[in-house]
Amino acid sequence: MVKNKSVLVIGGGIAGIQASLDLAEMGGDVHLLEETPSIGGRMPQLDKTFPTNDCSICILAPKMSECARHPNITLHTYSELLNMQTLNGRGFQVSILKKPTYVDPERCVACGLCEEKCPIKVADEFDLGLRKRKAIYRYFLQSIPSRYVIDERSCRFFTRGGKCRACERLCKSQAINFEDKPEEITLEVGSIVVSSGIDPFNPRGLAQYGYGRYKDVLTSLEFERLLSASGPTQGHIVRPSDDKTPKRLAFIQCVGSRDIQQKNDYCSAVCCMQAVKEAVMAREHESQIEPTIFFMDMRCFGKDFDKYYERAKSQWGVNFVRSRVSKVKMGNSGNLEVYYLKNGLPVKTPFDLVILSIGLRPRGDIADLADKLGIDLNEFGFIDTHPFRPVDTSRQGIYVGGAVSSPKDIPESVMEASSAAARSAEDLKFPRQTEFTRKTYPEELNIVGDRPRIGAFICHCGINIAGVVDVESVTEYAQGLPYVAWAQRGLFVCSQDFLETIKQRIKEHNLNRVVVASCSPRTHEPLFRDTLRQAGLNEYLFEMANIRDQCAWVHMEEKDAATEKAKDLVQIAVSKAARLTPLKRLPISINPKALVIGGGLAGMTAAVSLANQGYRVYLVERQEELGGNLRHIHFILEGEDPQGLLSSTMEEVEAHPNIEAYKSVDIKDINGYVGNFKTTIEIRNPGYPRSGCEIRNLEHGVIIVATGAKEHTPESYLYGKDRRVVTQLELEEHLANSKPETRRPASGCPELETVVMIQCVESRTDQRPYCSRICCQQAVSNALKIKEVSPKTNIYILYRDVRTYGFKEAYYRKAREEGVIFIRYDEERKPEVRLADRKLEVKVFDPVVERDLIVNADLVVLSVGIVPDEGNKALAKMLKIPVNKEGFFLEAHMKLRPVDFVTDGIFMAGLGHNPKTISESIVQAKAAAGRAATVLSKEFIQSEGQISKIDESRCSGCGSCLSVCAYQAISLNEEKYVAQINEALCKGCGACAATCRGDAIDLGGFSNEQIYEAVCAL
Repeated sequence: MVKNKSVLVIGGGIAGIQASLDLAEMGGDVHLLEETPSIGGRMPQLDKTFPTNDCSICILAPKMSECARHPNITLHTYSELLNMQTLNGRGFQVSILKKPTYVDPERCVACGLCEEKCPIKVADEFDLGLRKRKAIYRYFLQSIPSRYVIDERSCRFFTRGGKCRACERLCKSQAINFEDKPEEITLEVGSIVVSSGIDPFNPRGLAQYGYGRYKDVLTSLEFERLLSASGPTQGHIVRPSDDKTPKRLAFIQCVGSRDIQQKNDYCSAVCCMQAVKEAVMAREHESQIEPTIFFMDMRCFGKDFDKYYERAKSQWGVNFVRSRVSKVKMGNSGNLEVYYLKNGLPVKTPFDLVILSIGLRPRGDIADLADKLGIDLNEFGFIDTHPFRPVDTSRQGIYVGGAVSSPKDIPESVMEASSAAARSAEDLKFPRQTEFTRKTYPEELNIVGDRPRIGAFICHCGINIAGVVDVESVTEYAQGLPYVAWAQRGLFVCSQDFLETIKQRIKEHNLNRVVVASCSPRTHEPLFRDTLRQAGLNEYLFEMANIRDQCAWVHMEEKDAATEKAKDLVQIAVSKAARLTPLKRLPISINPKALVIGGGLAGMTAAVSLANQGYRVYLVERQEELGGNLRHIHFILEGEDPQGLLSSTMEEVEAHPNIEAYKSVDIKDINGYVGNFKTTIEIRNPGYPRSGCEIRNLEHGVIIVATGAKEHTPESYLYGKDRRVVTQLELEEHLANSKPETRRPASGCPELETVVMIQCVESRTDQRPYCSRICCQQAVSNALKIKEVSPKTNIYILYRDVRTYGFKEAYYRKAREEGVIFIRYDEERKPEVRLADRKLEVKVFDPVVERDLIVNADLVVLSVGIVPDEGNKALAKMLKIPVNKEGFFLEAHMKLRPVDFVTDGIFMAGLGHNPKTISESIVQAKAAAGRAATVLSKEFIQSEGQISKIDESRCSGCGSCLSVCAYQAISLNEEKYVAQINEALCKGCGACAATCRGDAIDLGGFSNEQIYEAVCAL
């Protein structure tokens, strides 16, 4: 155990932010190092996320703000790592170079006058050169820290020997300091998390696509900036050549990915879904746009990705063309012409705008960073990790989070960040915090009896809101409403500088309530509440009107009506706010133990991680043995031994002093709330007296659900009717347990002559509309294993899309080199398996040669999907947690809270959440342990203030509220014969208040009076 409890996080993107917040909540002192002037990474450059349809910067802004305000986090922006030295037994000593900004952050008030008057314009790197910025600038409008920086490479003071100084003369705050110097900072830290991200591929070297030659050929990241409300066109899609709205858009996939010539012979994993999202968003922005996506394989392998892909085709009219584009040229008409093959014949089609879906590359300085840290890179130039230790680098105490180790999407980056935080916590073992919060706020103002003075702040938000709603008109309307003492429009109300403006207006105008009309309270309400607390107001004196999701987005074609509705929403919010009263949170004690449900790989990994951090863990497994699905996995593409992993993990679980493992367990009941859960388990034990079962009651503070999933049992292709038709898992077990000369299942033949594998069997259908993620790589793995022992065996893989994403693309290429034949089939013309003279015959239509092929097979192998455990729904009801239509557990937020449930204190890991590989299960398991540790590390946390209250004088004790409470927060007081509420259990859903016939229950923040005022406002 390292005594130093400080952690250096390198990289301020979403992964670095998540890792920093988790570590800070565990009690660590975090130093977050970011080379640009703002944290946020590349996510602020994106438009929206899918399938949630959240604005990227909107969902990131609260996390950025929380990170900047957390007392345990020190931001080192505009800085770089100079060097690192190992301290024996004490971690690392690091030196950081803090670059001069030439603007004093303590004096700068972000008024923007300096930027307005600066005479120098240069290409804006944040907007990828699509617009100009000044020599003194902010990195982006919502940047955190919200401070200005002088670019010494373009400022006349530095380039022309001390001339100009216009910003210095104009700055009333005297914040300009041309004498600012670089500063070297030395820190001692116990652990390092590297989350420095990735770079986009630069397609200028691919002359066939015309990038850099034709203005109307853009990269996918540049197109994101055009789509973004904060972008150079505020979300209006225009052609750079003439500023006109394009009609026909072409997206070209795999530009700089899956490309041996460019030495990017891996799949960048995110490009397919980014193109689908951008095509859908383009249609949302401009309904006349006709997008076409040219692709090789559509790799929609993530949770709900396939559903989004199908909606793009059916609902949004996105045209998908399976073809590799050969070149893009300028046509005689002035439009771009895209050349490709269709049915084997060359075709050219005119388009107004071409978007290159560029791949992802390692950071340009990653080799230098790896050299400073003394860690290894892999063959592709990313930080090297092990499949079974996916966040560990080659050096003890240094971990990775996010795309720095491989291309990945936002949820995977967030999970890896929490996983890296957990690994650091295992090393450092943070002591439990005696206080539930370490943030300090001014003394709360007493507003009881004061006349309401409401501040109304209306968000512009570019095309997201102002593209539909007349924000100025709404602001004027708000100013005339009763009790409104101040109304103001803000370009981005969630930006750090405008949050400061809100605090200033509260002080200047003695505001005692605040209304914000902007986007979703789901993502932003905590941010604005915290702003009120900083200004000395109770956080519950805040009301939010959602004029984006509930107005601008749903009424895009009705601008005048949308503006009127926005006024109504603001009036409702103001009327309700006038009746708001202060509410209080209560401290809840935390039992520092965890319950992990499920003893497969994910459950065991989560249990070991928490136990290594010093917490007691109850691990319960329904089966007689630990191991779950891992017991049946024998090979992975990378060549490592899953059975060795199983043995070592089980030994670690059984021997760990902090883990109590229970097998043959049925969970009978779970009660309680975050910090104080009580679980009753029944242990099946034939030797136990009388019933054969032992009952135990477990008390714990958090729960991790890792119930796993299983292979689907197919009902097609003669499975179960012919022993020569098997699943991939059955083939794998046979290959592992048989000698080479008996590798042919259900046959005495010494070797297989022909094997046919059929992908997507009963997957990606109406019954199971999702990709099971692992099937393609499992087929490639088993095919390579057969080729290894029987090189002459003919192997055919019949597929819809080969989804060997990331570095797994190399094994797909290897399989083709080994002679494995891949034949694509369409869903409308699925393969047929039939018996002909006792032989297996497989018929498949090959769209390349446009005819049916007949293959006589010795063995047919079905790649079937993963289906959730049947017990998920019953467990979900017991825990009050949601599942999706397919039965997989539903996370709190797909992008930013991928291992959390909406119910506090409960987390998820493994196949119960969604199909995933061994590495991905390990990452999510450790991420769940890291998130759970943010609760267990505290002795107290705060409850929610918006809970129900019972007026005992009106309560008749009828019990109706008891029957509707999903959280079992209500009980009956037998002495008084009235209902009473457990404030720690209540989640403020309001079901009891709506049910009460005697009008005896009010919900804090939604009292009868407040709701009445809101309704009457209409």
